[in-house]
Amino acid sequence: MGWFTKSKTADTQPAQVEDIWQICPKCKAHIHKEGWAKALQVCPQCGFHDRMTAGDRLRLLIDPRTFREFGNDITPRDPLKFSDAKGSYAEKSKETAAKLGIGEAVVTGSGDINGLRCVWAVMDFRFMGGSLSSGCGQRILKAAEHALAHKRPFIMVSCSGGARMHEGIVSLMQMAKTSVAIARLHEAKCPYVSILTDPTTGGVSASYAMTGDINITEPGALIGFAGRRVIEETIKQKLPDDFQTSEYLLEHGFIDAIVHRKDMKDFLSRYLAYRK
Repeated sequence: MGWFTKSKTADTQPAQVEDIWQICPKCKAHIHKEGWAKALQVCPQCGFHDRMTAGDRLRLLIDPRTFREFGNDITPRDPLKFSDAKGSYAEKSKETAAKLGIGEAVVTGSGDINGLRCVWAVMDFRFMGGSLSSGCGQRILKAAEHALAHKRPFIMVSCSGGARMHEGIVSLMQMAKTSVAIARLHEAKCPYVSILTDPTTGGVSASYAMTGDINITEPGALIGFAGRRVIEETIKQKLPDDFQTSEYLLEHGFIDAIVHRKDMKDFLSRYLAYRK
């Protein structure tokens, strides 16, 4: 058929081009997705550390085929029967769990670092902003108790916007509960390593995240309690540009080390070997 007689109903839509680029959230550089994955989701242009899922974090830090999850039967509670214009909290948490394949904003279990068995609690920001709920608090408590009972190091990776206010005061109570669990580890001289990633804020930063035997973070992570705008409006002062970053906290003595993601497993291994 000649072009002048070709049917107008013919498919004239261009073939969809596969999206192969990752745009760095910080410097906006275009990175090939394969290279982005190989770089552990760290921008090769500016060094920005993007957020990782709990699963990716565990695969990065733990020896292959050694992770054994526990506590996955603990799920969110809904003591307030909370509901808003977008629906009920109970429905939202169930939908999120089904979509992500994890039942809460923290994954707990045991796994090895270079042959040393450790207990893990790794938060996932995708689950309702990594918020601290009754389910999260109970999972962390059980993980800390497991570490205490077996005299194993406990490693916590925080990534959270703070307490899950859908649960009201019950969520805030988890700050005290988890802090007591960590205090028991300190008393028993069981190593507790706290890794703060972007972001670690609110009730999480005010409880277990800042009480490690060693507190370490990735470069450029946002770490703090209240937000910058709230603080500036309260004190009526302009805060430094790097306020609440890993680098600012290290300079002012709030954390012990900043560790690049690619070096994190080796750093943990050397620290735990020293603690032995």
